[in-house]
Amino acid sequence: MSVTAANPPAVRLFCSPRSGRGAPRPGVVMTVRSPNIVSAAPILTKLQRDCATPLPVLRQVADAMAADMRAGLEADSGSDLKMILSYVDVLPTGNEKGLFYALDLGGTNFRVLRVQLGGKEERVIATEFEQVSIPQELMFGTSEELFDFIASGLAKFAQKEAGKFHLPQGRTRELGFTFSFPVKQTSIDSGILIKWTKGFAVSGTAGKDVVACLNEAMKRQGLDMRVSALVNDTVGTLAGARYWDDEVMVAVILGTGTNACYVERLDAIPKLHSPNSASGRTIVNTEWGAFSTGLPLTEFDREMDAESINPGEQIFEKTISGMYLGEIVRRVLLRMAKDARLFGDSVPEKLQMPFSLRTPDMCAMQQDTSKDFEVVGSILYDMAGIDSNLCTRKIVIDVCDTIAKRGGRLAGAGIVGILQKLENDSKGVIFGKRTVVAMDGGLYEHYPQYRSYLQDSVTELLGPEISKNIVIEHSKDGSGIGAALLAATNSMYEH
Repeated sequence: MSVTAANPPAVRLFCSPRSGRGAPRPGVVMTVRSPNIVSAAPILTKLQRDCATPLPVLRQVADAMAADMRAGLEADSGSDLKMILSYVDVLPTGNEKGLFYALDLGGTNFRVLRVQLGGKEERVIATEFEQVSIPQELMFGTSEELFDFIASGLAKFAQKEAGKFHLPQGRTRELGFTFSFPVKQTSIDSGILIKWTKGFAVSGTAGKDVVACLNEAMKRQGLDMRVSALVNDTVGTLAGARYWDDEVMVAVILGTGTNACYVERLDAIPKLHSPNSASGRTIVNTEWGAFSTGLPLTEFDREMDAESINPGEQIFEKTISGMYLGEIVRRVLLRMAKDARLFGDSVPEKLQMPFSLRTPDMCAMQQDTSKDFEVVGSILYDMAGIDSNLCTRKIVIDVCDTIAKRGGRLAGAGIVGILQKLENDSKGVIFGKRTVVAMDGGLYEHYPQYRSYLQDSVTELLGPEISKNIVIEHSKDGSGIGAALLAATNSMYEH
């Protein structure tokens, strides 16, 4: 929507008030200079200007991402990006055979999965999974209580092993453990918990090896299973995608949070003083949510950051991920309600509640193709009791689009930064051939406009010819099977 702040022209619109739930009252075509729309226009114009991501801004972000990656590979404290070594130096090839398990712990649920692999010919013969809710009291209990509960769930799942799932006689079951909390990884099958996040406050685990905690709990449950790979969800996504396509070099998760990892040469990691890998490469977990250089930020971003539980941290994540996009839109609409009376004389009480507008609401409003944007009206009514007219709904959609566009285009620039770093190191190997970026996460999967803006950004930065070689594809739920595949590649048994 193109608007000007000064002396706006009369706008010819259907602007009859309508309830979000009820049928619209008959609209009358009329020429209006609606005071609330006119007053909201300067706020929208400034938002669009502050969020703008023209090519020079995207280039600056991509270059800064590549530079921060290099600095993070030089030294642990060299950059906003931690550039954590995953110790995954053997990637799935398709030759893997046997029965393997995966455990995904990253929130208020944990998921267990088993997969029967049949090598190059049969690939994935069968998979099964279950999801288990973690009781809230265990999120604040002891380490032993939490891991005993998880091991008990694993044991019950393992007891149902039948049909196409077969463990050869005398073998111990092997598990890939996806652990999406901050850890200092010390080997492929060990990692020290730095701290609990995501609402967990479990005592007695910080500073301990989480793999040892799980192995001990499985032993207490009488479960004959061992962890052979500890990974985070992004690394699991890369491994899962690589199993099907050996040209996958990068994996990105865009969901509630965000992260990226990629395949790196060991000789390009100065902080790794004694590289020891037959393959000569490893997966590096960038933790790119902490990136902050050159991002186009607004007053709404700064306010949200200042009021967050981690002010000054995770700025890229707060700009591009699903946890925060809806909240930024809410803050913009609240300003418009207060300063421009966008929703009438009173400010809707529910609109003042942080995180009351979610990114899925934003997405649903942008999918509304009805003549009067009835879905938008319904969401505004359900979310904040707002009765809106067509003019108001159009403003709301423009705000959503502005925030989604910035997020998608910045995510695309981050991807190009990673690819650029790899290209510069390999002297033409990345851009000169097919290179795949595996994507996962609900934001990327379910928000088509965001996805389109991301792709547009990559194409603009690389140009039409090079971008033909860069394949950005969805790898749905790759992290679960990826963890099981990494258990297979790091198995103590020969395939």
